[in-house]
Amino acid sequence: MEFGRSFRIELFGASHGPEVGVVVSGVPAGTPVDVAALQHDLDRRRAMGRRLASRRQEPDELLIDRGVHGGLADGGPIRMHVANVDVRRGPYERLKGRPRPGHADYPALVRYGPGVDLSGGGIFSGRMTVGIVAAGGLAKTLLAARGIGIAAFTRSIGRVALRGPVPLPLAELRRRRDAHEVGVPDRERASEMERAIAAARRSGDSLGGVIECRAEGLPVGVGEPFFDPLESELAHLLFAVPAVKGVEFGDGFAVARATGRTNNDAFYWDPAGRVATRTNHAGGILGGLSTGMPLVLRVAVKPTPSVPRPQETVDLITREGATVVVTGRHDPCIVPRAVVVVEAATAVVLADLMMRGGFLP
Repeated sequence: MEFGRSFRIELFGASHGPEVGVVVSGVPAGTPVDVAALQHDLDRRRAMGRRLASRRQEPDELLIDRGVHGGLADGGPIRMHVANVDVRRGPYERLKGRPRPGHADYPALVRYGPGVDLSGGGIFSGRMTVGIVAAGGLAKTLLAARGIGIAAFTRSIGRVALRGPVPLPLAELRRRRDAHEVGVPDRERASEMERAIAAARRSGDSLGGVIECRAEGLPVGVGEPFFDPLESELAHLLFAVPAVKGVEFGDGFAVARATGRTNNDAFYWDPAGRVATRTNHAGGILGGLSTGMPLVLRVAVKPTPSVPRPQETVDLITREGATVVVTGRHDPCIVPRAVVVVEAATAVVLADLMMRGGFLP
């Protein structure tokens, strides 16, 4: 499972295999590798000890096998992984031949046969995003050296949503976001979201939501039209994140209700003598290229499909109708844990396209 051309990532492992990780190629020799910062992002994804997360207890201690010496990239592929230590295959063995609604079980069984390992979701599990987060940490280091910052946050969970834009500097946005388990930079909405998730858990159900990501400091012209524009490459990797079912940029689907006059972003000279736009309906992208304005995107995350209630399915062995009850350890809402994944995926794409366009070495 590979992505990228110049900044390349290759995921390996499986949810209930010995390990999950990533090999990253294209990191220039001499690039600082801050293991503590990479671990911090993995801890954000893990949500260990949080009240609203699943009960799977993985330490997720990052190990770097090669590609780094003395805290610096050596120019070769960088291999990073974490061990899977809290593995329980029993609940999945009991479901053998009965695909879980909302999961990849059925198409995976048809494509790969009965021998495919679907314990914990196998290679289709959100556990695979460990590698994306680790690779994204390296990408953020490269981008930060060019003055580019990225921050993602929860915009909505279920029917609880932020109202209007969030015009905060990135540093303050991160501070407020990280103050709440749900990853939203608003105290009142955070409490409402936490209550909604807790209620869904008590009722044996789950919730989805929307994550917004913003990148600032991008130079003008990042992207490779016609078939590799900035939106397409971002959507490509974001849709690879399990449970992501929609991606939009700027005003997204709302542009269908706008007019050309109201949707266009008027240009002007800012006080520093740079070209800027009065508004940012385009989300910082025109013609598949970055405009120099903030990149703004949002992803829709579906409700966790694993719910502890009887669901209708089929028995592929007996060829009869069946009922399945999914047991095990599952989040009632994966949106908070996916915030850092969206942030990392965005960073990976930007690093790759900037290298391809000559903006990074």
